[in-house]
Amino acid sequence: MSESFDLVILGSGPGGYVAAIRAAQLGLKTAIVERERLGGICLNWGCIPTKALLRTSEIYHYMTHAKDYGLSAEKIGFDLEAVTQRSRKVAGQLNAGVKGLMKKNKVTVFEGTGTLTAKDTLVVKQGDKDVELKAKHIIVATGARARDLPFAKADGKRIWTYRHAMVPPEMPTKLLVIGSGAIGVEFASFYNDMGADVTIVEMLPRILPVEDEEVSAFMDKALTKQGIKLLTGTGVDGLDVGANGVTAKIKGKDGQVTSTEFSHVIVAIGIVPNTENIGLEALGIETDRGHIKVDGYARTNVEGIYAIGDVTGPPWLAHKASHEGIVCVEAIAGLKPHKFETWNIPGCTYSRPQVASVGLTEAKAKDAGHEVKVGKFPFIGNGKAIALGEAEGFIKTVFDAKTGELLGAHMVGAEVTELIQGYVIARQLETTEAELMETVFAHPTLSEMMHESVLGAYGRALHI
Repeated sequence: MSESFDLVILGSGPGGYVAAIRAAQLGLKTAIVERERLGGICLNWGCIPTKALLRTSEIYHYMTHAKDYGLSAEKIGFDLEAVTQRSRKVAGQLNAGVKGLMKKNKVTVFEGTGTLTAKDTLVVKQGDKDVELKAKHIIVATGARARDLPFAKADGKRIWTYRHAMVPPEMPTKLLVIGSGAIGVEFASFYNDMGADVTIVEMLPRILPVEDEEVSAFMDKALTKQGIKLLTGTGVDGLDVGANGVTAKIKGKDGQVTSTEFSHVIVAIGIVPNTENIGLEALGIETDRGHIKVDGYARTNVEGIYAIGDVTGPPWLAHKASHEGIVCVEAIAGLKPHKFETWNIPGCTYSRPQVASVGLTEAKAKDAGHEVKVGKFPFIGNGKAIALGEAEGFIKTVFDAKTGELLGAHMVGAEVTELIQGYVIARQLETTEAELMETVFAHPTLSEMMHESVLGAYGRALHI
């Protein structure tokens, strides 16, 4: 059986399903192929359900600190299964929403495993049946999966990836998190707030290594204050799984290896692109360390074949995949979108406290040859932050001293993942310090700190 379309998309994550919707809006007859659940990893096992878990731990934290707000609460506890089920229910609701969007936009959905057999052909294996899809344009949006340790694969019992950590069979008592990127820090924050004894091991000299150094230093102190043990410049040489726990061989900065017992381990050391067994090699599609090579319009070296999202390389972010998909589809449809670039993509970590950033760090700006002006404003100087009981954190802005260009913004503190978009918009509009300083910010809001940070870069901060 063979069916013909203008566009076929392999993978229905935030890159794939958004691309399908935009293609349908532009009049392209579109199909999407998914081997698991519509919405991909982000919606079902990543971005969304983890935020549901983190919301639970945030509320639990407030409940256990009720007296800080003049309240009292007794016999505080939680039902781990109910916590997990709430997270899964949120994911299920959004999965159903994507199904509805596909139906509304008349996108044909094929459930099964897809393989490229020609530059205009994708074969979908559905049990014992194969369905052949023909299309002038095919987008690969197969995403990525968690990277395993070479010496200890995740088993779902004692050694977990992010998927296991979202549906824990039991509450860890003593948890080791290997890796301190966004995923590692978020899970460490969740389990710590829920009562686990948490240790983070990071091979690099600091946690959250892609963030500004001052943000990393602040998070180090904040997480340590919360009781999380941080071991930087440290590696794990081995994991021995037993009936009741895991023995980790941890190699410290001094080269000494010590053995420490943990109840569970979360491995958060990066991702691997899903490029195996989908037909790339047979068609001669170029890859770089497993990631598909594309240009600014998501075109591969093979005419008619495109790739978007995690499968194309960093930054591995849902919003990057979605925007990349839109640019790709609009180019296919004959529009003239701006080519996709990564210079203005925000990054967010939803721990407690939160971290958000966009653009260049202070160090990278200097390395790039910029003379910089830097502004920094603390949460303790903001009335709304104090009223919320969230007075820890700061906002930092980096400007080009000669042109006033906003080179980067870096935040740590309550709700900064919502605030960061203001700076993203400012950079997109090529706003300079002058426009930002002349903008009126509502009072009392956390966003006033954004204004103060800009003012601070030019010696004009008002409340510090």
